Amino acid sequence: MSRSGHVDTFVRDRLPPPELWPELRFDVSELHYPERLNAAVELLHRQVEGGDGARPCLADLARELRYEEVLSAVNRLARVLVEDMGLVPGNRVLLRGFNGPMLALAWLAVLTAGGIAVTTMPLLRRLELAKIVTKAAIDHALCDVRLADELQACRQETGRPRRLLLWGGGELEARMASKPDDFRPADTAADDPAIIAFTSGTTGEPKGCVHFHRDLLAVCDTYARTILRPTPEDRFSGTPPLGFTYGLGGLLLFPLRFGASAVMAESLPPERLPAFLEASGATVLFTAPTAYRAMLKEMMALPAWRLRLCVSAGETLPAATFEAWRARTGLVIVDGIGATEMLHIFISAPPEEARPGITGRPVAGYVAEVVDEDFRPCPPGVPGRLVVKGPTGCRYLDDPRQRDYVQWGWNVTGDTYVRDEDGRFRYVARADDLIVSAGYNIAGPEVEAALLAHPAVAECGVVGAPDPDRGQVVMAWIVPAPGFEPSEALARTLQEHVKQTLAPYKYPRRIRFVDALPKTQTGKLQRFRLRQMARAEAGEAQT
Repeated sequence: MSRSGHVDTFVRDRLPPPELWPELRFDVSELHYPERLNAAVELLHRQVEGGDGARPCLADLARELRYEEVLSAVNRLARVLVEDMGLVPGNRVLLRGFNGPMLALAWLAVLTAGGIAVTTMPLLRRLELAKIVTKAAIDHALCDVRLADELQACRQETGRPRRLLLWGGGELEARMASKPDDFRPADTAADDPAIIAFTSGTTGEPKGCVHFHRDLLAVCDTYARTILRPTPEDRFSGTPPLGFTYGLGGLLLFPLRFGASAVMAESLPPERLPAFLEASGATVLFTAPTAYRAMLKEMMALPAWRLRLCVSAGETLPAATFEAWRARTGLVIVDGIGATEMLHIFISAPPEEARPGITGRPVAGYVAEVVDEDFRPCPPGVPGRLVVKGPTGCRYLDDPRQRDYVQWGWNVTGDTYVRDEDGRFRYVARADDLIVSAGYNIAGPEVEAALLAHPAVAECGVVGAPDPDRGQVVMAWIVPAPGFEPSEALARTLQEHVKQTLAPYKYPRRIRFVDALPKTQTGKLQRFRLRQMARAEAGEAQT
């Protein structure tokens, strides 16, 4: 690693040892970055310096900011971070807000000042935030005033973050207005950490995925450049939160890297999405298969869209959804598989090569294999573990699970895939217990812990159940505690309890009360039996 620009080396000091890193490949000429690199400078400053400051950059339906206006605001906010909050390069800054220009400005300002951005999902609760701020030793935070309560509760419990400023109520805005709009960006190294993206994995214990400044540009110069082919006239939009790396790429990195613009909304349920796309003039859409299926049901007439490209990730794209969308709109959906550990999508296909039921081929700059348990390549048509290498890869923050994700220099994604004779990859299934519902990753054990905190629950097991609209839904099998009788009212009470304890999307949409749970002779819960029961119930419902 090169000379760091970080004064606070907490994250660098807690990266895995080099022998546990994946093999990194820089086979594409665009990936040869200079040793000194600040991703915010490359994404924002370069556009203004190149004469494109008057072009649209960030917008919602109420306002639009030009690149030069964004740069001015980012510089003012960077001054607030450094002069008022005492930020030094390498400090971690928790960002908590809804999708919109202000959250994007905050993210860009953190990188400009040399900080490390930790963008969280707006729905996270106190317990989930506490795990993040503790693991990353976060002392600084910028937060939407409407989301402050859970973060304040986290502060009372953990003492972190110590320094907090809120926007939306005038506090942060007033400080920004008092600052000049010039700021000298931090002199960071290309391999200095820029973000920590937290993912819960299957256990509910968050894993912090560390990505460098060069990584943020690498996903633009591989996937976006070769699959999306953006132009400055494009307007990117979509539903994934900026706290997901899928959303970070699609709604911020990719448009800014290519001088395009992003149009965001705080919430875009499927029933509002068609009208929003028409009103915003979006040309590139990022969302999940669930939203495409739901929009097909909502659209009474074909909207007057400017869309040229529809992107899907977060869960497998059913062939039926691909075909129905194409028949209805004339547009194909570009599927892709990515991972928080890899930062963004690494297997996909350009529109002209998109096929129903097929994810695609490795993106330029990446290589992928389907291997058996001994890491031997599987013949075409034989399912195996998907492994990948490229310019990005897994570096967990101080986490022994690094050894599980990186093996023999490969990133082991946890997905089962098949490769055909033409080198195209087709998804088969997840290889772990993670529940993927409507594009959200949900750890069953975490939901179990929330349920067990309620006095009505003696025992429980949580798995993913097949669902035609969401791919999977969270299903809980519950043994009631003495004195509590199974009922619809009790099920609703437990659902509301989980919504108040965890992010609401994690609540069990299906609850079944049972007298006992299937266990091994040593007393371990047999989740595979619960999954079998859930599949059987889903099959009966379809007959």
